[in-house]
Amino acid sequence: AEYERRLSAEIETIKKMRFAGYFLIVWDFIHYARAQGVPVGPGRGSAAGSLVSYALRITDVDPLQYDLLFERFLNPQRVSLPDIDIDFCMRRRGEIIEYVTQKYGRENVAQIITFGTMAAKAALKDVGRALDMPYGDVDRLAKLIPNQLNISLDDALQQSPQLRSQIEGDERLRDLMDVAKRLEGLARHASTHAAGVVISPQPLTEIVPIYKSNREEITTQYDMGALERLGLLKMDFLGLTTLTVLDDAVRMVQQNRGMALELDRLPLDDAETYQLFARGDTTAIFQFESHGMRDILRRYQPTRLEDLTALNALYRPGPIQGGMIDDFINRKQGKKKVSYDLPELKEILEETYGVIVYQEQVMQIANRLAGFTLGEADILRRAMGKKKREEMAAQREKFMVGCRANKVAEKKAERIFDLMAEFAGYGFNKSHSCAYALLAYQTAYLMGITVLPPDVHESGLYFTPVGESIRFGLAAVKNVGENTARAICEARTRSENFQTFFKFCEVLDARVLNRRVLESLIKSGALDALGGRSQLIAVVDRALERAQKVTRARGSGQHAMFAGSYEPVDYEALPDAGEWSEEERLAGEYAVLGFYVSGHPLEKYAGRLKELKAVDLGAVEGRRGGEEITVAGIIVSIRPMRSRKGARWAIFTLQDLTGIQELLAFPEACARMEGILKVGTALLIKGRVNIEEAGTRVVVVEAHPLEQMAERAPALMRVRVDLAVINELTLDRLQELFESKPGNCPVAFELLSADGSKATLQAQQCVRADQALVDAISAVCGPDAVEVVR
Repeated sequence: AEYERRLSAEIETIKKMRFAGYFLIVWDFIHYARAQGVPVGPGRGSAAGSLVSYALRITDVDPLQYDLLFERFLNPQRVSLPDIDIDFCMRRRGEIIEYVTQKYGRENVAQIITFGTMAAKAALKDVGRALDMPYGDVDRLAKLIPNQLNISLDDALQQSPQLRSQIEGDERLRDLMDVAKRLEGLARHASTHAAGVVISPQPLTEIVPIYKSNREEITTQYDMGALERLGLLKMDFLGLTTLTVLDDAVRMVQQNRGMALELDRLPLDDAETYQLFARGDTTAIFQFESHGMRDILRRYQPTRLEDLTALNALYRPGPIQGGMIDDFINRKQGKKKVSYDLPELKEILEETYGVIVYQEQVMQIANRLAGFTLGEADILRRAMGKKKREEMAAQREKFMVGCRANKVAEKKAERIFDLMAEFAGYGFNKSHSCAYALLAYQTAYLMGITVLPPDVHESGLYFTPVGESIRFGLAAVKNVGENTARAICEARTRSENFQTFFKFCEVLDARVLNRRVLESLIKSGALDALGGRSQLIAVVDRALERAQKVTRARGSGQHAMFAGSYEPVDYEALPDAGEWSEEERLAGEYAVLGFYVSGHPLEKYAGRLKELKAVDLGAVEGRRGGEEITVAGIIVSIRPMRSRKGARWAIFTLQDLTGIQELLAFPEACARMEGILKVGTALLIKGRVNIEEAGTRVVVVEAHPLEQMAERAPALMRVRVDLAVINELTLDRLQELFESKPGNCPVAFELLSADGSKATLQAQQCVRADQALVDAISAVCGPDAVEVVR
């Protein structure tokens, strides 16, 4: 009955707003896509709140099950009609655009133009070029414009004294600036919108001018905003790589395991899938792969789709900076009491532990407490988001009148309105968050765990399943490419396996093999079965030379030279070459694969980093702004920068076992780091968390080579012992542990009495204070009982 009532109400609104045709057009091309096996997303945006969308299989999310509102998508009070944006498989999106073009007529369908405009720096450079000014002079001037998103030339002149003085002191530059200001913001070039398609009931040439791009694409000459004002039907056909990956995974499961999986029928209560999220093992999982999100998942421990929906909505700069995520986690884990100002709020906010997370919750509160229709509540929600003072004042008065009529105490009503206004700035569309949480769940359900290194005897072109693991594809190795990878796979089917490194080179066409390709394969570990990496590198030139001779002989038919029907003999033995150090081996892997496969350079420092309380880079994004932390990692990239005053500073990327993190070394710190700020250097860094719109970064305070910090011998091991719980068994166990690790580090006991007093007792023996001993003592005396002082 509830579904019938909701469906009838939605259909009435759709008919009243003359939106039925739009729904049917969307239904038609999605129906076609599903019939052709083109992967379609479960939903996107507020359309996922519609039961009609769900019934037509435009979306795959049941709005009643997840308490999603149709009025967030469509309501009579809404001035502009909404869009239904659809995600398609990246690989086959073009097929759906072609279908729509064929169905409604090529003259009635077109993609949509977009215009690139002259931003501040581009305007200066373009005018400088037109005025035939030296490039160096114009470029120096453009570099004085602050690196701020969408900054105008007027703002740049206000913010940069250097820029202002340059303009004031040179008439040519003043003329340049005057002309650039007049051109700033004008359209510079045209391109095609990434997703937008317009469909018309009559030939588009009768309504709008048409443009042909340099890639022969037919687009409108009007941009999206102008087309909406004309009332033309606009669709967004978005390509989503995740859908392509999921489709490939389902196909591979069918091929390798004989299991036919249907993504829309997966159980949504699979414990193993939620455990994967709870461990933070979400690398490459849609919307949940960032390092900060992985840290939040580990702290939050999600157990249901609603949890993923909430985290997906909360993980944005506003809620992070406002401390909402910490508050949310504490409420979920019972560390902070959940309370409600009114009993009516419990039903609305119970799912999110009393916190307003979604825009839909703001609408429901206005509806329940003040008697707003959900359409009126949507207007309130938008007014709160825009924070227009006059509109907010009118909405507040209307809310208070409604609350009085429903006998809500005035002070409580005012407090609730203020809370709604505060959280509306952070609030996220629940329909969109829920649909994308479902997509993330599907990805996690299918996720492979172990990635095996490339191997010329087993790897395919791309990543392929091998038992419970995934084998790295040959075409993904840097410098190898599809042609060489395909040639290796074909040669393998002919030869079964490559007996030696020289045989490997000889059976491949010399046109797809060169020194750079071979070196990359060796560094990646793909040829480990044929010899040590240092040995293979030493004979690359000889192997290539021999392979070229064999290829020439094969081409001239001189098989007899090599005995039989081309069976080369007398393979050279590999030289005795010292094996690469761990650092060399891992550096080679990272250079050609983009990550480490046989280990990690920081593994040997794990114990020392634990002592230093270094924060995993994967957990940095979950830290509060301004917090001082210690991090460690290897520099993988550096971007040199110049300040307005010409001082050097740098943005560099650090990597550890858990992920990567951008750091900022401002001029003073950058100068101190000059000798160690190099790619491949392992550093221990003290810094300050800096939360920006671009994401979370760490500002460097001081930095030291990690090797130096790790070499410091421990000066003292301090063990905290609670006298209230210690017994003879514990003392015997500690004695055993100390005797098992003799060394040079003295041990001091910090004895804690029941009355809170402390005493220090020096132990008789010294120990080797390694991580194994620290862990063993911690197991006996508690997780925070041991401190190693260096």
